[in-house]
Amino acid sequence: MIRVMVTGAAGRMGATVVDAVTAADGMRVAARVDPALTPGAGAFADVAAALAAGGIDVAVDFTQPAFVFADTCAYLDAGVHAVIGTTGLTDTQLQDIRARAEAGPANAVIAPNFAVGAVLMMRFAAEASRHLPAAEIIELHHDQKLDAPSGTALRTAGLMRGDPVIHSVRLPGLVAHQEVILGGVGETLTIRHDSLSRESFMPGVLLAVREVAGRPGLTLGLETLLFSKEES
Repeated sequence: MIRVMVTGAAGRMGATVVDAVTAADGMRVAARVDPALTPGAGAFADVAAALAAGGIDVAVDFTQPAFVFADTCAYLDAGVHAVIGTTGLTDTQLQDIRARAEAGPANAVIAPNFAVGAVLMMRFAAEASRHLPAAEIIELHHDQKLDAPSGTALRTAGLMRGDPVIHSVRLPGLVAHQEVILGGVGETLTIRHDSLSRESFMPGVLLAVREVAGRPGLTLGLETLLFSKEES
């Protein structure tokens, strides 16, 4: 039984993770962390208190860019595996996290997007960029998303050839959407992914929770968990 702590449990993504873990076989919610929660009965106002209570194997973090680095370091330093869905980590912070994870005993999986379809979209865009010379990315998210461009858009651009321009849209009514538009001589190709609900991310989150203990060090991107080395 994998004992899971959900940080950001009172938020929309965090609450969806709590429900998914509760319904999944082989894991249970051991702690919920959020300043909005009243402490008690497995609920904690901050990460330090939850870690001090113990009994946690994996932390799943969907919080805010301002807190994710310190929280991730705290998980790893406490020997708790980390599954991070919060975006906004800098390259320097990722290097620090990698060093902590490689020092052990805890590992980390950090992914800008846990939707399987989004990972496929990024993979297809990377392949298409080898054959079409120009591309732009349009990422669209709900108006409460704090970072722009999104982590998914940055990851997509990093996988593609060239230097795609990224356009960010923030509007109420959206969840998470991305188009990659590529152009060649007399043709265009559009690759689009739409997450229509937050449940779309849960299969990827649960996969990461199950896999992180067996993935030494830092794993970046869900694609490493989905594809074999031969497929990558």
